[in-house]
Amino acid sequence: MIGHLKNIFAIKDLRNRIFFTLVFLAIYRIGAFIPTPGINGFELQNFIEKTASNTLLGIFNMFSGGALSRLTIFALGIMPYISASIILELLTVVVPALERLKKEGELGRKKITQYTRYLTVGLSLVQSFAIAAGLEKMQGGIFVNNPGWGFRLTAMITLTAGTVFIMWLGEQISERGIGNGISLIITAGIVARIPSMIYDGFKKIFEGTTTELFSVLVLLALMLVVIGFIVFMELSQRRIPVQYAKKVVGRKIYGGQSTHLPLKLNPSGVIPAIFASSIIMFPVTIEKFLPAGSWLSGIVQQISPGKPLYMLIYGAAIIFFAYFYTSIIFNPQDVADNMKKYGGFIPGKRPGKRTADYIDKILSKITFVGALYLTGVVLVPSLLSYGFQVQYIPFIGEWIYNLGILPKFITQGLGVPMYFSGTSMLIAVGVTLETSRQIESQLLMRHYGSFMKTRKRRRTKSGF
Repeated sequence: MIGHLKNIFAIKDLRNRIFFTLVFLAIYRIGAFIPTPGINGFELQNFIEKTASNTLLGIFNMFSGGALSRLTIFALGIMPYISASIILELLTVVVPALERLKKEGELGRKKITQYTRYLTVGLSLVQSFAIAAGLEKMQGGIFVNNPGWGFRLTAMITLTAGTVFIMWLGEQISERGIGNGISLIITAGIVARIPSMIYDGFKKIFEGTTTELFSVLVLLALMLVVIGFIVFMELSQRRIPVQYAKKVVGRKIYGGQSTHLPLKLNPSGVIPAIFASSIIMFPVTIEKFLPAGSWLSGIVQQISPGKPLYMLIYGAAIIFFAYFYTSIIFNPQDVADNMKKYGGFIPGKRPGKRTADYIDKILSKITFVGALYLTGVVLVPSLLSYGFQVQYIPFIGEWIYNLGILPKFITQGLGVPMYFSGTSMLIAVGVTLETSRQIESQLLMRHYGSFMKTRKRRRTKSGF
């Protein structure tokens, strides 16, 4: 590790890229504290952190690094851009023009990126207007100093400009820095909560009891185990052997090498967890805007963390979106056609449809394992905090609970405060791994280049 760090700072280009990335991330964090005009930030922050932490607003606040709770200029974060990217990715399946554009290479990619930017601006305007109008009506309007169209237009322009600026920051990091800029911006918002988490943990240790100390220790131990498990699963692959036929062109022989087709155990990444979170938190968010005791309150009570219906819907949604998104981003038929085009084949499988069916069969199996892995990581924090409340199971729940055969840490949880959700840990660990891979590839490329230059000089001196 120390040797790699020395190499990073020894290579000027890599050092400049890392410095550029850190500077732009610092700019993003500074902007997360600049307030939007006309907002009572103190009251809004208290409301979101105390009453809306388990809603869709809480998820957006996590991705924005706490900017939404203060409604700063970066309150919308990068979520409109992510939503626009996902929408266009889905549209490429049903719109033939976009599908052809995607296959045109670099030119088509630039065109789709341009469409994504336009859609991001549109989504930002709609979301910022909804937030501004909602804040004027919530809690008797205590969050807005001067309600009206002046405040709404100001909020729309400010929040949309903030999202566009974040989008530009992410693109600049991807082009001139290291790693994926958009992912790093999300990770920066998540990691920014670590100091407050450490402070709250030590505060509970010094002010609390032995139980609270035990809870903090359990939390730290669990986080280390979960992070190690995420690293193991994210690096796991299913490698399908591929053989390329030999070709004789003149006096030279091309091809004939053996390689493999790597399939990630979790090809869909963290997208299924984000989609599932948005769906299950949507009724909870709507209920916050309705009068107390509305018809939606009963439903919201059944899909709150720890309830059986919450576990069932959340897990089923993650598994569904894992298969759905994998089918969009990976087409076995295209892979089989490309292998056939370049003379490649899987030993024992005929090129074409047989190869595509074989790849699809393997992909279905590993996607199921990946979906179970995502479901487990996402639901562990809820189980640890709230347990599995069997008493809410229809018909037999109360009977099972009254038997007393299940320990309290299962039915009520350990009461451990979870500062990070499973989704945030997935994002942070995944982005860290991807960034470390890019740094490693940069190091290998530099070493390879210097070796070639040295070899060239030696040949020149020897006369060969």
